[in-house]
Amino acid sequence: MCGKYILAQAASAERAMGIRRGHWGYPRSFRVLPTEQVPVVVQTAGEREAAQMRWGLVPWWTHGVPLKASTINATVERLDSAPSYREPWRRGQRCIFVMGGFYEPHVNEDGSRDQFFVRLTDREVFGVAGLWERSRRADGSYLTSCTLITVPANQLLTAVHNQKPRMPAILGESAYDSWLSGPPQRARELLRPYPDESMRAWKVSRRVNNPQLPNDERLIEPL
Repeated sequence: MCGKYILAQAASAERAMGIRRGHWGYPRSFRVLPTEQVPVVVQTAGEREAAQMRWGLVPWWTHGVPLKASTINATVERLDSAPSYREPWRRGQRCIFVMGGFYEPHVNEDGSRDQFFVRLTDREVFGVAGLWERSRRADGSYLTSCTLITVPANQLLTAVHNQKPRMPAILGESAYDSWLSGPPQRARELLRPYPDESMRAWKVSRRVNNPQLPNDERLIEPL
């Protein structure tokens, strides 16, 4: 699963994602965590729009109350069947997470865990396929939330994320519009492992696990 990632500067992200409606105003982050408001791309009136949503999908039928189970990642194999994801998938409520890189754990022989940082070699900012949902609270207000989709890991991520070989469903730049508004069959075809020759990974300090420590670029420095 993908539980932490980094954000590029908002202006760079808007250019990379071809935003035509709205703007992002978030600070740059080297440790984005679940339940935070995160930047995503949606499509409105045929144009890519900047939005921010809670990371961790809250189904419409919970009336704005987050589930106890984690909903930050949705596996591609269960989009049609999982109660939390099948309705957003059926309704075509697709979005794109905006990343500059992400972290994955590696389990050592002694059971300890090291953190690895993963980024693309062909793009500084990239998009990951996701779903979004809107749930109405008891007071009448709405909570908009999202989940990113994971697929089986490529060779590189299998070596890194060795306990559970999964990876985010990274989209090619030419696939953004098809993911946001294309027919379901075409959208599903886009959910596949990204080529490992276009990715790099290196071990970083375990300090990335401590949210009390500074959220700065030292978190992605190679050990």
